[in-house]
Amino acid sequence: MDVDPRHYDLVCTSQAFVNVGSTLCGLQNAIDASEGINENDIHNVVLSYLVHNCFNETMESFIACTGMKQPDDHLEGMEKRKRIFNFALDGNALKAIELTNQLAHDLLEKNEELYFDLLSIHFGELVRSRKCSEALEFAQAKLTHFGKVQKYVEKLEDFMALLAYEEPDKSPMFHLLGLEYRQKIAESLNRAILEHMNLPSYTAMERLIQQTTVVRQCLSQEPGKDTHAPFSLKDFLES
Repeated sequence: MDVDPRHYDLVCTSQAFVNVGSTLCGLQNAIDASEGINENDIHNVVLSYLVHNCFNETMESFIACTGMKQPDDHLEGMEKRKRIFNFALDGNALKAIELTNQLAHDLLEKNEELYFDLLSIHFGELVRSRKCSEALEFAQAKLTHFGKVQKYVEKLEDFMALLAYEEPDKSPMFHLLGLEYRQKIAESLNRAILEHMNLPSYTAMERLIQQTTVVRQCLSQEPGKDTHAPFSLKDFLES
C-alpha cells in the first residue's frame, strides 16, 4: 500500500535495497557519468545504509571500490549488532536478549514492547518444536505479567491459541511463527540499539526515499495542477 504523506515516519524501505551490494561498483560508474551530483554525498548515503544493516563484507568492497575511509568508530558495534540481528532472525531470541543487554544494558528495560516481542519469538519457537509444556512454563514465568496491559492481551491470546493446533504453522496465527514476523522484530531491535548508541535509527537512503515519497505525493495532489497518476513508492523503487 502506498504511503500517505501524513504517515511520513511509517515509510520503511530497507527491503528495497537487499541486493545493493551487487550494484555498488555500477553505482560508481553512474556517478562518474552524471552531472550536478556530489560524489561524496552519494558515497556517504550508500555507506550509511551498509553500516546500518551490518553488511560488513559489502561495506569493505564498497570502500575498496570508491576509495572511501573506513568508519572505524562503528565497526565494533556493527559486528555486535549483526550477531544480535541474526540471532533474533533465526529464532534464538534469548541469545539476542542476552547480547542486547551486554551492548545496551537498559534498552529492553525501557522498551517493554520490544522485550515482549523478543520473548514472543522464543515462545513461538517452543510451540513450533512442539515443546508445549516448556512453552506454557515459559509463558507463566515471562509473559503472564504482560496480560495486565491491555495492548498485549490480544497478542497473548493469539500466541496461546497456537498450542491448540497439531500443526501451528498451518493455523490462522501462522504468521506469528514466520520469518517475516521475526525479521520485523529484528529490524526494530537494530533500530533501537542504534538509537541507544546515539546513532541514526534510519539510514540516509531511507530518509531520502521518504522525502521523495512525500514530495511526489504532495505535488500530485496540489490543486490547479495537471492531474497525474497517484505516486506509487513501489513503482518508483522498481523504475
